[in-house]
Amino acid sequence: MQNKISKIIKFLRKKQKLTLAKLAQKLGINISSLCRIERGEVNLSVDLLEKIAKILNVSPTIFFDNTPFHQNLTDSRNSFVEHFRLSAKFIYQFNKKIFVIAFGGEVLKDDQLKQISHDINLLHSLNIKLVLIHGIRPHIDDKLISVKNSTLLVRNQRVTDKKALEHIIEVNGRIHTEIEASLSSSMSDSPMAGSDIKVSCGNFITAKPIGVIDGVDMQFTGQIRKVDNSAILDKLSHNEIVLISPIGFSPIGEIFNLSYEQTAAYIAGSIKADKLIYYVDSDGVLNKRGELIPEMTTEKAENLIRNIETNSSPDNAAHISYKDLNILKSSLSAIKQNVEKVHLVNRNTNGSLIQELYTDRGSGTILTEYALEKIRPASIRDVKAIHLLTEPLGKNGALLSRENEKIEQDLDNFIVIEHNHNLIGCVALYPYKNMTEIACFAIHPNYQRQGFGMKLLNYCEKKINSEYAFILTTQSEHWFIEKGFSRAHTDLMPPKRKKIYHVERNSKFFTKKL
Repeated sequence: MQNKISKIIKFLRKKQKLTLAKLAQKLGINISSLCRIERGEVNLSVDLLEKIAKILNVSPTIFFDNTPFHQNLTDSRNSFVEHFRLSAKFIYQFNKKIFVIAFGGEVLKDDQLKQISHDINLLHSLNIKLVLIHGIRPHIDDKLISVKNSTLLVRNQRVTDKKALEHIIEVNGRIHTEIEASLSSSMSDSPMAGSDIKVSCGNFITAKPIGVIDGVDMQFTGQIRKVDNSAILDKLSHNEIVLISPIGFSPIGEIFNLSYEQTAAYIAGSIKADKLIYYVDSDGVLNKRGELIPEMTTEKAENLIRNIETNSSPDNAAHISYKDLNILKSSLSAIKQNVEKVHLVNRNTNGSLIQELYTDRGSGTILTEYALEKIRPASIRDVKAIHLLTEPLGKNGALLSRENEKIEQDLDNFIVIEHNHNLIGCVALYPYKNMTEIACFAIHPNYQRQGFGMKLLNYCEKKINSEYAFILTTQSEHWFIEKGFSRAHTDLMPPKRKKIYHVERNSKFFTKKL
């Protein structure tokens, strides 16, 4: 047992890229003691095991699991392979696409730039064209406090006088250089190893004064007048990452302080970016209960903003900071400029960007003009996808098995639901004299418990012309009962359907009056 525990500790330490010295320091022991632990020469106390488990972010039960250790390693490798295979469709989909990524100065202040740089490097290696927009607000605040130069905020925008502008230019130069250095790092023991990133900068933005707001002259606080799209696109075509600061220049040589949120939205719209991604303080947009809203249409986002500004105040809004509210507004601005998708991901979660882009479930909130799901009649190109979706359910007895030929034969009866252009569910409607059967009802496991089944069922009930709908189920009776279906005797089944009823399946018969 002790030998197995030592192997697990060593495996988990290396997996999390912790050196012996680093883990020993966290445990408060010397390196030689940790070496003896990993060699299985020390009997560990329960308290020390719990401490090790906490540091390695695992449950202590992993050390006493009856599963052979080599089996755990195999499962880990298999999991990696499976997830990598599933990400392939996104790798193809995003090839040569343009992403604009925006992050505030908090990322640097909270030492999160390194992990974000690693993810940016990964995207760049996957042939994604990247434009990065950074903010400097918290660093400006610190600088102005240190020199005792207070500035006024109007609608959460800084009034930039000439003296403040000098400090902003200084701070921006330092932050810009730090970001370039992080992106240029290629240490052999980091995910940046072997990277050959070329970072380009330039005076891509022509700005103008924002003017007077609420009777206050904003002075050198500006807004974008135009963007040099061709210069940015030229840099991207040469496989360079474009890094842009929230600073703009006027034709007569004046310098203006810009909002990085609005700058990112304007640039994404100007260069026709495929995605705009903001790093925010939480997982994304949260509802009143603090739960993540994974998808939002512009209509819902506008209603949320209106509700916050009408019934509350941005300073006191639940589950959203004033900064993130500005990001939400900028996201809507980008969508109005024909940016198809805007993603909000958590800056405090390591790898949130990769999870958002390369998994079906994502990690944050995606904003689009219209809902991502689409319900439509099935077409011939859907036959294979329907078969792949329903085949596992046929094997475990949840559905009646249907081969490609049977699906194609009944194709006019099928309806499918798509999410982000991927077929995630299907159903078949078979009308009888006074009843319609809802059959072959399936939602992909990755999209279950997200409301898609309910949307598909509602669509079916509106489409059905019969007085009653009925279903036959072996494993989903509770779900349909919750949706208003009632158990009925099979004698009520339409005679034509009863003739092909599979007695051996013993499916339960439920009806619903529409």
